[in-house]
Amino acid sequence: MIASTVAIAFSALLRNKMRTMLTTLGIVIGVAAVVMMQSMGRGASAYVGDAISGLGSNMLIIIPGQVHGLQQNTFNVPLFTASDLDAIRRQAHDVGLVTAAGQRTLRAVVGSNNRSVTAAGVMREYFEIRGWGAAVGRLPSVEEERAGAGVCVIGVTTRDALFETRDPIGQEMRLRDVTCRVIGIMETKGASTFGIDQDDVVLMPYSTFSRRILGNDRIGTLMASAVSADRIDDAKEEISLILRRRRHMLPGDEDNFAVRDPREIQALLESVTGILTTLLAGVAAISLVVGGIGIMNIMLVSVTERTREIGVRLAIGARASDILAQFLVEAATLSAAGGAIGVALGLVCAMGAARAIHVPFVVPGVAMPVAFGVSLLVGVVFGVVPARKASRLNPLAALRFE
Repeated sequence: MIASTVAIAFSALLRNKMRTMLTTLGIVIGVAAVVMMQSMGRGASAYVGDAISGLGSNMLIIIPGQVHGLQQNTFNVPLFTASDLDAIRRQAHDVGLVTAAGQRTLRAVVGSNNRSVTAAGVMREYFEIRGWGAAVGRLPSVEEERAGAGVCVIGVTTRDALFETRDPIGQEMRLRDVTCRVIGIMETKGASTFGIDQDDVVLMPYSTFSRRILGNDRIGTLMASAVSADRIDDAKEEISLILRRRRHMLPGDEDNFAVRDPREIQALLESVTGILTTLLAGVAAISLVVGGIGIMNIMLVSVTERTREIGVRLAIGARASDILAQFLVEAATLSAAGGAIGVALGLVCAMGAARAIHVPFVVPGVAMPVAFGVSLLVGVVFGVVPARKASRLNPLAALRFE
């Protein structure tokens, strides 16, 4: 009985192929949009995670001022000193490495070429914390750091813009009124989490940067790494206690510095991404409701067109439940077909969009069966009204219907 009901339902749908295809279109669009939004949201989260992990191993960033979310207030807040750096290096046992870091946006000049670049002063530990080495040449040595030597390493973007096809190793470049000799080209890092080109950079010893560019020995940023991933929180607490003591802060005073864990930024960005993904998926799900209304509309038309057929079936012994089942199967078939096509289309579109905007393509494992199940449920729910109307037709009136 079930097999014959399904066969009759399929036969009825295939008699009007174009109408059947157009009826499923709303479901297809809705499911495809939901799957695509979920895939892109997870891909964006994966991209953020990869970018954060690419900053460095177990890294902590210590900055002066009060930080709320992504905003930093440094008004009237003292910078760090070399003594602060030494104190963390000696006293923080859960901190493996610590370095000073500072940066300025400066005009770099090589011959007739010039470019605005990010010039940064760093110590040897900086490269170990970030897991960043020289692809060509070498990094500044400890001796060059101590002597404040005029040497630097550059990113590939800076190399291509200023030196073009020439070999920059051993060549000189000018940053404002400071001349440095290029001794290395850094490995490619690509764009950061916020879309900043990390390869458009000039790195020099911090002693050189502070004396000849900053003009003082104050430190704007400290970077550290915990001895292991499970000691990051302990390292943060040690650094906070040391700096509070050195900055003469009383119990209950709010910190005038922040020890930022990149995991916090990752969690914040993933939270924002998740909210946006959910909102977009919710908007896309409205298409499922529209598709369900389309199914109900077409099924009601179908009931009217097939009134005599229904009357014949009832007259030869079909029960009202058989007629109800037939039209519910038709509605479920429309929504199931639309759901399956929508899942496939959503994956294809998500893959294409991920490649276009250079984020990882992630298959939304849970979203696919959920979207398909919801589409099937929508079809059945909206198919109940026309199915009940068909099952309640009077056989005699249906046979006389023209």
